[in-house]
Amino acid sequence: MARKAWSFKEDRRLMELAKSSTSLEEAAKQLGRSPDAIKRMSLRLGLSLKSKNGKKNGV
Repeated sequence: MARKAWSFKEDRRLMELAKSSTSLEEAAKQLGRSPDAIKRMSLRLGLSLKSKNGKKNGV
């Protein structure tokens, strides 16, 4: 399955969601991406998101 490129707008939205302590799963739902895609991009952007189970993902 091919990966869909991230737009600047999606990057900014992910940054906003991380700042507001949105969970990894909720961010995935809001952006229409898989949790793995959110995790990869959050690492690339130096963001930290928590999973619903409380585990921290990202930097």
